[in-house]
Amino acid sequence: MPIAFHRVYLESAGYFMPGEPVSNEAMDSYIAPLNRMSSRIKSRILAENGIKQRYYAIDPDGATVFSNAQLAANAIRDCLRRHDSDLSAVSMLTSGSSGGDALMPGFSNMIQGELAAPPMETLSVHGICAAGVSAIQAAAQGVELGAHASALAVASELPSRLFKRSRFAARGYDADFDAHFLRWMLSDGAGAVLLGNSGRPLAGASQGVRLRLKWVHQRSFSGDYPVCMQLGLSADRSKGHLDYPSWNEAEADGALSLRQDIRLLPHLFDIGIHEYAKLVRDGWVDPDQVDHFLCHYSSEKFIPVVEDLMEKAGLAIPRERWFSNLAWRGNTGAASILIMLAEFLETREVKPGEQIFCYIPESGRFMAAYMLLEAEAVHASPGVAAGAAAAAARQDAASLDAEAIAPPHDPDMAPQGLGQLLTELASIWHDYRSRVWRTPVVRRLRERRFQTADYLTWMENWIPQVREGSKWMREGAASLSEQYAPLAALIDTHAGEEQNDFQILFQDYRTAGGTVDNIDALRRNPGGEALNAYLHGLAATRDPIGLLGAIYIIEGTGQRIVPALLPLLKASLKLPPDAFRFLEYHGHNDEHHLARWLTAVELALDCDEEGRAAQRIVDTARRTAALYLMQFHHVMEADAA
Repeated sequence: MPIAFHRVYLESAGYFMPGEPVSNEAMDSYIAPLNRMSSRIKSRILAENGIKQRYYAIDPDGATVFSNAQLAANAIRDCLRRHDSDLSAVSMLTSGSSGGDALMPGFSNMIQGELAAPPMETLSVHGICAAGVSAIQAAAQGVELGAHASALAVASELPSRLFKRSRFAARGYDADFDAHFLRWMLSDGAGAVLLGNSGRPLAGASQGVRLRLKWVHQRSFSGDYPVCMQLGLSADRSKGHLDYPSWNEAEADGALSLRQDIRLLPHLFDIGIHEYAKLVRDGWVDPDQVDHFLCHYSSEKFIPVVEDLMEKAGLAIPRERWFSNLAWRGNTGAASILIMLAEFLETREVKPGEQIFCYIPESGRFMAAYMLLEAEAVHASPGVAAGAAAAAARQDAASLDAEAIAPPHDPDMAPQGLGQLLTELASIWHDYRSRVWRTPVVRRLRERRFQTADYLTWMENWIPQVREGSKWMREGAASLSEQYAPLAALIDTHAGEEQNDFQILFQDYRTAGGTVDNIDALRRNPGGEALNAYLHGLAATRDPIGLLGAIYIIEGTGQRIVPALLPLLKASLKLPPDAFRFLEYHGHNDEHHLARWLTAVELALDCDEEGRAAQRIVDTARRTAALYLMQFHHVMEADAA
């Protein structure tokens, strides 16, 4: 499941390309052909990959002009310059790369040293193309959890040192196709992003816009496929470079040659598109809402492959929304998506509400990474915004305002005939969510006094209540007369989807350290008991249309209030991510449930011959809100007074 973020903004992006651009014709001065076969391979590969120029951090004699740490440091300086920020304000540095300048220490530490940066938290991610996304994710989690107000993520690559002709001397200037291939594909460069919680306006082509990171998703398929791209293994992958008597012998055997098995590459895009389809299915991304698609592909040859797979899945993003700088920046591995994002923001205007979707396949042993960002308007003037940003940087997550939690449906956007009903429901909602925000359990959470024991108590009260949800819904559907048959079918569908949700919550409870191993031993608190009795009693009456009012409050809580509480829970409790699966799921999927709720209300009103359905929905929503509020209060009975 993707990792969602609620208060992480991409505040700046920068990049660094070493030296002057190197054209296809000038490549031989840096990456000289090894033999007669080299020129033919070069012509074939360049004709397919679409790269017209790239950058190298080595000179024509093969001497290193910029180290990898220097590339990364220069990208960071560019990133900070664009934001008019100082390195002293940054407290976390993450890096992604296929390799630094030294085998150890970590690459981030070497970059920190290159910058002469003050003490900070560091993290080095070793990988290939998706390593840059991993660095971004780690930095974003630091900001989201409140541990850091500002964090830098940088990715840098310097593969040209592996490609110079002298590196093949030990092999008699011979190499197989797999070792030849990447010499004409990869090049050097670095990109960096500054993440923070201030939400200051972006520098670049856009004006008065801030960019929020909505989520990051990564999935590795290394258990399913053999190695595709590697450095350090023999050609047959049977022996590692450290297993040779010496590195000279490892080099002579080709174990220090960077290789890619291009015969495996079609599988990479196949799994990547399937994973993308899951993200769409689960509601994390909507292709129709994607305004800008930044796709990291190593060769333009793969554009139609990606397009065709997306088209077959019925999830195509029009080509006019794609952005790539492969032709003039080259393929810089882990740095590619950061350089691409930085140049995109530098040259393209992004408007409030627009979404930027990033897709990064990695061919090492097959991995797919995705990011979604959304532009938001910054309403204040630059001076006021800067002051507000500084205040926001000092503000703790505990100051989240309940006023920002909108009702499940905006009355102003109501379908014809539902405006008055949604207005009455919104009034009930605003009072309810304000009271929820002042209950002891939420107050303790907001004040960072929440402990794992509190979370366990909450779930012990809540699990048996959730267990009853599908039961009273099914009872209610069975109590509907024939005229409401379409509505009954819709409620049955919804109940079927939620009938096992309590099992997810119980597993979360056990993962968090809950000691009760028999779910039947858990009991609702007085508020939960009252709510359960009320809903079962109502469900047993004839045509219990009012239950739609109960669903409005219950599903609305999952879709509106839970997402605001989840970051506070994660920040307060040192628990594994799978201890919050139920909350993650409902915070994301109840939005779809609420869309179905609106359809159900329209059906109910259409079938209502007595004209009483709307009032019954409102009355039940008001009573459900009062009882659900009681359930919140009784989670911590000792603090309720």
